[in-house]
Amino acid sequence: MVTARLVVLVSGSGTNLQALLDACADPAYGATVVGVGADRHGIAGLARAEAAGVPTFVARVPDFATRQEWDETFTDLTAAQRPDLVIGAGFLKLVGKTFLDRFGGRYVNTHNALLPAFPGMHGPRDAVAYGVKLAGATLHFVDGGVDTGPIIAQVAVPVLDDDTEDTLSERIKDAERGQLVDYVGRMARHGWTVDGRRVIVG
Repeated sequence: MVTARLVVLVSGSGTNLQALLDACADPAYGATVVGVGADRHGIAGLARAEAAGVPTFVARVPDFATRQEWDETFTDLTAAQRPDLVIGAGFLKLVGKTFLDRFGGRYVNTHNALLPAFPGMHGPRDAVAYGVKLAGATLHFVDGGVDTGPIIAQVAVPVLDDDTEDTLSERIKDAERGQLVDYVGRMARHGWTVDGRRVIVG
């Protein structure tokens, strides 16, 4: 069986990365993490990758004269790992046109809300503030907008009457992690097609 090559992008603790590393330990999963990229040094996500023997790379935006230069360098560093799929797993930087031109249709991101509701950085906070009864997580392809790409999968998480941003966030993270591992594996094993905004896995 052909094994799909994954590059995972992180900005923090790397719990989603760890879930993918654990899943990839089973040959039947159909994928392997071949590289982990980050936008900052000294984060737990990089330590997890290094502990697993996975090559890492870092490109910090402040180290470049322009955002375009950062985007071009980050694209080259990612491309050097020859990924079949690039996965934003808690990656907090918006990539630019160069990156999307290279990896469009292969760059997926997980977001802690049921898109198109509550895009941006504060999905659980916005869900609680709005008073919705269902929140959740969305796995989607990344395009040039903010959380606007075609949706691959969604999982709902009920909002409880006494939920705070923190309590809802934690339950969403658990659901989000399971969905990410499930669907990345499905995409690796069975492929996918995109028809307009409709994504069909397998």
